[in-house]
Amino acid sequence: MATPQPEEQASEAFAAAAAEAVQTARMSFQLVMAIADAVRRQQQRKAGKEEELPPAEKATVEASEEVKKFLPPDISAALMEGADWPQLAQQLMALRNAGVDLEAMLPRVGEITVTVRDAVAANAERVAREGTARWTKVLRETMPAGPVREAILSFPAWPEMAAKMAKLDDRGVDVRAILASAHAEGIGVDQAVSKVLAAAEVPTTSRDASLSYGPLTIGLDVPPNLGLDDRDHALHVQLAIDPAENQRYEQMVREAMPGMEREADLLVAARRWPLLAARIERMERDGEPVAEYLARLSKDTSWQEGAPGQVAGRLVLAANDVLQKKGGGRAAESRVTVNTVAARSQSPSVGPTKATASKGAAPAQAGVASHREAGPVAKGGRAR
Repeated sequence: MATPQPEEQASEAFAAAAAEAVQTARMSFQLVMAIADAVRRQQQRKAGKEEELPPAEKATVEASEEVKKFLPPDISAALMEGADWPQLAQQLMALRNAGVDLEAMLPRVGEITVTVRDAVAANAERVAREGTARWTKVLRETMPAGPVREAILSFPAWPEMAAKMAKLDDRGVDVRAILASAHAEGIGVDQAVSKVLAAAEVPTTSRDASLSYGPLTIGLDVPPNLGLDDRDHALHVQLAIDPAENQRYEQMVREAMPGMEREADLLVAARRWPLLAARIERMERDGEPVAEYLARLSKDTSWQEGAPGQVAGRLVLAANDVLQKKGGGRAAESRVTVNTVAARSQSPSVGPTKATASKGAAPAQAGVASHREAGPVAKGGRAR
């Protein structure tokens, strides 16, 4: 076989570089689409209306027309020839169905892909001009496709790197061996940086999380960045409560409080309701009869006592109390037996005697002071 002439080698190098540039642009398009699709899904989940991707066959036909219209021919062709094109097409059509204007979006995405393509191609052209084109080929042959190779070829300093390879080779250094070792190191760097970036995204403890820690969060997995201002986000994203399940929990509360529709509505509309919903969800997972526990709210109505404007807050605490005292033990019983109306009737204004309060002494009548005792009530008379 004849040895390729320098002109042929240069032509092959340019063709390979152009193909690499287009494939890199294609990857940038995939990345942008993945991000856009993730945002679409999140917004629809928050509204409880997440839609599945449209049928692949129909989506590929419709999406092909869109990308051909707004993307350069080489990039659109690379997209449609890829094995993952059906999924990309589905993402595009799902965005359109969700209300995204593709005629406005695709040109902007096209600009991103063209910028990436041209950056990679410009580096390759400069390398070729400086007589180091073969190092691009060596790089592709030595390093597998992936984050390390992509980073090198799109890096502005790639021409200088290629020139260094040429100098090392002139001095008898095995450049391929260096590249193979550098690839392993590059993978390690990629993973290490990814961990740091992920750690940097860990949120600090929010005000809502700090104020909620205590009885309301015992046994619950509450994120440190809990935000109750956005109720839907707190429920569906941070506490993983499905919208349909949350509606069912709200209905359970209303059924547990017959004749107290206003109070039930105040409870499920309370700011800290998401924490109660999370507790109900966990209890159901554990097989607990949640409805039975919630029914105690209508039997022990001590939460009614106090300032009218604070009833929702008292209801939240009362509901959390009955849900946590599952077994109906002493703590739960003590809450039922302590009646604030009776307590007020024994206040100093009524004037209980020492005998009434002393240990072992029984009052003549519950909640009535001895000096206020009345004689037998005549039949048909009214108790005051």
